[in-house]
Amino acid sequence: MLLLSEHPGAIGDRLRDADTATAELLSKVIGETCRRFPSVGQTGKTARIERLIESGAWIDAALALIDLELPLWQVRRLAYDEGEWHCALSRERELPEWLDQSIESHHADLALAILSAFVEAQRVSAPSSRPSVPAVPRDRSAAYEPLCVDNFA
Repeated sequence: MLLLSEHPGAIGDRLRDADTATAELLSKVIGETCRRFPSVGQTGKTARIERLIESGAWIDAALALIDLELPLWQVRRLAYDEGEWHCALSRERELPEWLDQSIESHHADLALAILSAFVEAQRVSAPSSRPSVPAVPRDRSAAYEPLCVDNFA
């Protein structure tokens, strides 16, 4: 399986350049970004996504992918403005918008706007090779001695 972190931006560029969603494009997104599809424990959800793709229900398929792959993320906002759809995904939807760190995308096609936000959220949520807590060197030199520098006088 090819993960998005191996080719950052490639699928995002394809989504941005596409005019409309297609079964081929959704299959490409699933193949390159999804880690849980097909899910052994959630065969009902994966079967539903496959049925939605077969029937051409691109928006519902994109929302179902978010539900399966990113259970902690939710759609915060869908808006249409000046000929483009804007989609915002968030982990903390109940926070005020100015406090929330959401993923935002836009496209003329609603399904592609949702898929673009999904791909970006997948990229942000992907486990990285480096730990989240920095490592502290364990070796100390012989001259190392802790000092108390507080002045209690």
